[in-house]
Amino acid sequence: MPDDHSITSLRDRIDEIDATLIAMWQERAGISRQIGALRLTSGGTRLALSRELEVMRRFREGIGPDGNDLALLVLRAGRGPLLPPT
Repeated sequence: MPDDHSITSLRDRIDEIDATLIAMWQERAGISRQIGALRLTSGGTRLALSRELEVMRRFREGIGPDGNDLALLVLRAGRGPLLPPT
């Protein structure tokens, strides 16, 4: 039978990690939006495909197959959807 105290402690740690992930997600998305705006004002494109592919590769290598899905979510949070809503 699991120890209720250890389950509570582990869940508390998960909650701390979740809070950190959320804060980092928000920070990363904000920085990514700033980069996109700077690229546009300097005459570039909103996104750099080579950079996005690099991010996807890093997530896939670090996490496995699910890394692709997570990378796509992270990238979309910073740049918005690639296509306008239909």
